[in-house]
Amino acid sequence: MDIKNNYYLIQQRIKETCARSGRNSGDVKTVVVTKTVQIPAIQEVIKAGATIIGENRIQDAWQKYEQIGSRVSWHLIGHLQTNKVKRAVQIFNVIESVDSLHLAEEINKRAKEAGKTIDIFVQVNTSGETSKFGLHPDDVESFITRLEALENIRITGLMTIGAFLPDPEKVRPCFRMLYNLRQELLDKKITKNLYHLSMGMTNDFEVAIEEGATLIRIGRAVFGERN
Repeated sequence: MDIKNNYYLIQQRIKETCARSGRNSGDVKTVVVTKTVQIPAIQEVIKAGATIIGENRIQDAWQKYEQIGSRVSWHLIGHLQTNKVKRAVQIFNVIESVDSLHLAEEINKRAKEAGKTIDIFVQVNTSGETSKFGLHPDDVESFITRLEALENIRITGLMTIGAFLPDPEKVRPCFRMLYNLRQELLDKKITKNLYHLSMGMTNDFEVAIEEGATLIRIGRAVFGERN
């Protein structure tokens, strides 16, 4: 498995997609998803230029963070339980999967205790699948309004997991929905720091970029199939 070459190929595809879409490729960053990936492989992709690591589970992330440290930015992309927030705040620069007031309040509390401010993304369920976490799109505006009072979190983006479909074109409506939702929130001045749209994975990231993604989450295309 040529991890370095795989990473370079992803960056080239990003550049080509941005060129087709009239976007600046520098505006699209890759979150390298390292679930089940061992330290040597992570170090290899960092050497290739990766600057953002995405992890799903706190325990796995902690073990990797102890060896890799803060030379990369750490994003939590999996569901976060409130009893694990204290440790999450110690590791992660961004928590992408916030979808409840209770969780946001706990992150704010633990961030305040740690003397820091944590960037968060609001996770939105754009596919309508009951198996997925995330807020209903209609509930996002009121949710963000309530979060604005929390001083130790900063809402900097929206995140979604599109429908798992073999045809990326059929996932496009999920990504377009998230883009339109962000524009609506910005137009209404609900929040001013909503820079990021985290959407798109190995199967569909080019469509996500065409629809405005600023962060794509890529694991399999870099590291291959993993158990």
